[in-house]
Amino acid sequence: MLLVLANRTYRHLFLAQVIALVGTGLATVALGLLAYDIAGPNAGAVLGTALAIKMIAYVGVAPVAAAFAERVPRRAMLVTLDLIRGAVALLLPFVTEVWQVYVLIFVLQSASAGFTPTFQATIPDVLPDERQYTRALSLSRLAYDLESVVSPMLAAALLTLISFHSLFAGTVVGFLASAALVVSVTLPSPKAAERRGIYDRTTRGLRIYLATPRLRGLLAFNLAVAAASAMVIVNTVVMVQAGFGLSQRATALALAAFGGGSMIAALALPSLLDTISDRRAMIGGACILVLGLFVGFFIPSYGFLLPLWFVLGLGYSLTQTPSGRLLRRSSQPEDRPSLFAAQFALSHVCWLITYPIAGWLGAKLGVAPTFAILGAIAAVAVFAATRLWPVADPDEIEHVHDRLPAEHPHLEGAEPTTSGHRHVHAFVIDSHHPEWPRSA
Repeated sequence: MLLVLANRTYRHLFLAQVIALVGTGLATVALGLLAYDIAGPNAGAVLGTALAIKMIAYVGVAPVAAAFAERVPRRAMLVTLDLIRGAVALLLPFVTEVWQVYVLIFVLQSASAGFTPTFQATIPDVLPDERQYTRALSLSRLAYDLESVVSPMLAAALLTLISFHSLFAGTVVGFLASAALVVSVTLPSPKAAERRGIYDRTTRGLRIYLATPRLRGLLAFNLAVAAASAMVIVNTVVMVQAGFGLSQRATALALAAFGGGSMIAALALPSLLDTISDRRAMIGGACILVLGLFVGFFIPSYGFLLPLWFVLGLGYSLTQTPSGRLLRRSSQPEDRPSLFAAQFALSHVCWLITYPIAGWLGAKLGVAPTFAILGAIAAVAVFAATRLWPVADPDEIEHVHDRLPAEHPHLEGAEPTTSGHRHVHAFVIDSHHPEWPRSA
């Protein structure tokens, strides 16, 4: 897997991702302490509102940012967004009012909503070979999982030496280092062949996404992933500390079990996807999530929670990690930023639905019924995914053009028919192919 790091451009981008993730993790810890410093007992409400602002920024800003990514060189855009995030982190220690936290968090997360999809869309162009790209996706999944473990440990160690305000300095350094690594390489920036209006560019990714059968299936898988991960993220502390009467360390260990399962799956995925299709791997992972949620209804003790969380981590990574391969396969290079932005926004819509369900139902009905309800949501989502994403899903599809003029360059070599021109090639939704072929 590490052989993919021999590519200098990808190596620098991967290091930029890792450093920025650690910086963001430090900022998350520091933000919680800052909220308590400002709001005291109301810190939970402040953090809850900040997370809601984060989700709103992710859902609303990502497609708009992608519209501008088409006009701006990717390297310039990524560096600018890193600098904006660094500037916000630099200002956070100086805030004295809750509203100032909200404004800065919105700016910070809006920059992240522009950065992440653009970054993700660049990797397929840097690594055009599918085997290498698959390994890059697994490395990226490992980076996210390791960050969730390493950042809190690093923050705890640093807090023995410095105040929490100084943690924001670590975030600033992380974003500056990320920007420097991006500057150090040349990035591809494919351009659209024709100029498009702002509405077309803003909605293009969503239209491609919803017009592609395999991506409609991916959206359903996103909901299954969100149902399981929301249960883990929202209710682990409730189950471990309130339900089983254990310590914060036990809560951290449970979350680490989930992350460990995800990392094991990420390590195994490259070899697995060499032998089975993305669809089969994702259905298998999603079925693990459904089964795990229903098993959770009967969980008797902390000793059973740890292996359950490990298994849910396996299913989480098996279902989510291949999504980049589907997006790459379903788009032209110039459309990838908008399509990755659509995936970014739609997946966070799923979490925006399941987080409140996990929290409110857990508080009102208890943990066991919440497991069952989220398991039912995930089961319906998996069934929908199998119906929306057909088993027969070839790259090359025979189709007929009935609107392009006969002399159009795209029709070179096509066979004239009574209804237009027929040919076969790798099919994606784009300007020449606005709809999926009905025969497919």
